[in-house]
Amino acid sequence: MRLDAIQFDEWPNKAITLLGMSGVGKTTLANKLPKNNWFHYSGDYRIGTKYLEEPILDNIKKQAMQVDFLRDLLRTDSIYIRSNITVNNLEPLSAFLGKLGDPAAGGLTLEEFSRRQRLHHDAEVGAMLDVATFIDKAQSIYGYEHFINDAGGSVCELDDASVIEQLSAHTLLIYIEADSAIEQALIQRQRLSPKPLYYRREFFEAQLADFLAENKLTDVDEIPPDQFVLWMFPKLIAHRRPRYEAIAQEYGYTVSAHAVEQVQTEEDFLALVRDTLTTA
Repeated sequence: MRLDAIQFDEWPNKAITLLGMSGVGKTTLANKLPKNNWFHYSGDYRIGTKYLEEPILDNIKKQAMQVDFLRDLLRTDSIYIRSNITVNNLEPLSAFLGKLGDPAAGGLTLEEFSRRQRLHHDAEVGAMLDVATFIDKAQSIYGYEHFINDAGGSVCELDDASVIEQLSAHTLLIYIEADSAIEQALIQRQRLSPKPLYYRREFFEAQLADFLAENKLTDVDEIPPDQFVLWMFPKLIAHRRPRYEAIAQEYGYTVSAHAVEQVQTEEDFLALVRDTLTTA
């Protein structure tokens, strides 16, 4: 969607998609908008509570069944298990995605890791194609005036043209661009707490081969899971950056992460978008 500043101001029901790396400030920004006026759609929340709900629960149950006490209670339907995913707590989704490597260190086999990556890909496509429906629901059912789509950090890697085309048709795309300092902060945050991530298949396969060769490993099951995640993360940032830039150039607009950090109110946000459209 392409708009100028005047058209944006006159747009009665604004619908905006925030794009960018995980940790760049999308959710923080969305949370600063008035909750009585903006419907906050989280792509990751939709993935975890709709498309991957059953696989997530199956993974938790599989772990619980390894504990004798819990196994007996589960098999007799004496207890039930549910995840408590929220927009601000996506740990059950992260735990399901998992890390590749040594099973003795909590890693996943290549077959299982690849299966979960495929499930996440399909789930993220579905969640983003649901945006148009939720824009209508937000207005017609819940009475929200505006809509913000807090997209996951891997949207740029889906290789499904319909996703970006649909998002562009129904929302204004705003890419939050991180400079080198913020990218380094993201890398440091990952070092402190390595998080599972989705990788585009071709990128993942090429990097896996390089990692094995560099570390003189012959089997994926020898990989220390956290080490692989940390080794991959800077490469992932570099891989995603031009893909996001291309999306913004063709379909949307770019704002700096530093500018987003300065936003405190709804009016700050609207002014930032307005200024971006004026100078585009």
